[in-house]
Amino acid sequence: MTRLTTCLDAEAVAERAAALIVRQLTHAREQRGIAHLALSGGTTPGATYRLLGAEPSELSETEIWFADERCVAPDDAESNYRLAAETLLEPAHLVPARVHRMQGELGPSAGAAQYAGELGAHLPQEEGLPVLDLVVLGIGPDGHIASLFPGAETLDAPAETLCLGVEDSPKPPPERITLSLGVLRAARSCLLLATGASKGDAVSAMLAEPSRHVPASMLRRERLSVIVDDAAAPPGPRP
Repeated sequence: MTRLTTCLDAEAVAERAAALIVRQLTHAREQRGIAHLALSGGTTPGATYRLLGAEPSELSETEIWFADERCVAPDDAESNYRLAAETLLEPAHLVPARVHRMQGELGPSAGAAQYAGELGAHLPQEEGLPVLDLVVLGIGPDGHIASLFPGAETLDAPAETLCLGVEDSPKPPPERITLSLGVLRAARSCLLLATGASKGDAVSAMLAEPSRHVPASMLRRERLSVIVDDAAAPPGPRP
């Protein structure tokens, strides 16, 4: 069952999310000696990354991955890597060898193939899929996660697919790289963050029945934690 937490505002969401991430990473290191954390772009996750970046000791023995990337240079303003670098990776002084960047500058097809190889080479496997310990996700007003958009063919990728190139994203820029839904579902845990009234309908739809029209609803509910502010919270009793 999905764990839903509602906070007063965006700042409180970031604080709660950062604390949850630290707990998950600590548990992974205690169990397996290393933690694998995948990041997404967006304003809401970015606020969480700033808090994590201020506590570098909490990221020891942690490998950093990415849920998706725009096909731009790593220093481009649109780059998810640049956001992570400025808010988390550089402040925490993470060793570059522990950061697995999606190479968006290679283009969708070559970039996805390169990242699939890296996932397969470095992550533990279960049932033929690499397993991340925690994936941090935002959600779009349309219910998309990573760069998996409503009704897109990428949602129907074969089960063994690890990473996908996107050439026709409905949200600019059109070319992207994304982890597959299979890899997201294989993760030991996913954390979805949402703030602001514009995300309210998407959060409600995500918590309803699974649908290809709302990719976030296709995540594994028993492995999903959702933290939202009051503005994005679904109607009804609050946790």
